[in-house]
Amino acid sequence: MKMKSFRLALCAYNLCSGGASRDAFLAGIDARMARAKTDGARLLVLPEYLSEAFLAWKPDGLLPTQELGWMAAEARALLPHLNDLVAKHDISLLAGSMPWPAPDGADGHVNRAFALLADGREIVHDKLALTPFEMDPETWLLTPGAQVPLFEGVRMAMLICLDIEMPALSCLIARDAPDVLLVPSMTSSLAGYHRVFGCAKARAVELMGAVAVCGVVGAAPGTTQNDTNVSGAALYLPCEPSLGYTGIGGELQPVDGMAGDEPFLVVDVPVGEIRNLRAGGAEVWPGAWSAAGVSLRNARKDAR
Repeated sequence: MKMKSFRLALCAYNLCSGGASRDAFLAGIDARMARAKTDGARLLVLPEYLSEAFLAWKPDGLLPTQELGWMAAEARALLPHLNDLVAKHDISLLAGSMPWPAPDGADGHVNRAFALLADGREIVHDKLALTPFEMDPETWLLTPGAQVPLFEGVRMAMLICLDIEMPALSCLIARDAPDVLLVPSMTSSLAGYHRVFGCAKARAVELMGAVAVCGVVGAAPGTTQNDTNVSGAALYLPCEPSLGYTGIGGELQPVDGMAGDEPFLVVDVPVGEIRNLRAGGAEVWPGAWSAAGVSLRNARKDAR
């Protein structure tokens, strides 16, 4: 039987409410997963740097340059419990992103997103395109990743925040046609929000697929670097008549979260129709078009 749709939940996690301990944090994730399950979602997506919430219980005197290592240790301690919650609720969890020791013996840390799947698999993606903040040796000096994982069932891929703003990645991903691209993000202002969400909408058109994006809001007690976060939650689709023309499958507007609000969007991804469109039903989509054979020409030099 062909799949018609896939329901997911997008939570723009409010860092103000992360709790003051591991147990309180896990209780909050438990409650959000229960809500997603009750709403019929098969996957709950949480944002980039969910690990900022850990800073609410950081040790006294922790320096900004020590935060990555400390959050990575907390992530390692919490991941088994997050996997337990996946088993408890029988839904998958994209557990946002967290610092993690760089793979293959490299120095430093990566910004890693964890997809903990209900079938027991754990899929990870290390952020590829780093912001200036993530390359600052005085704060959070990170190492970029080098791969984009694709995983099956509903065919999915993950990118993190700035990754979605890189058209070259869209060309790379288009070759393998994911049904859904998942994008956890963290943006400090409306400018960053509109960059990430605007590019996510463009990627849905380019890939002829769904792009689901959400970011953190609020600020974690104990933060030293991210005292404002503005985001929302959205599912973007190809701008096709059969999908409602607008390219918006669902969208909650951005908030700063300082009043305690937390956008939570439950939406159905029309997987079956996306596959039909990609197989030839789209109005004008040229497929995975790479611009091969196209060159730039300096018209001024050619002028007479």
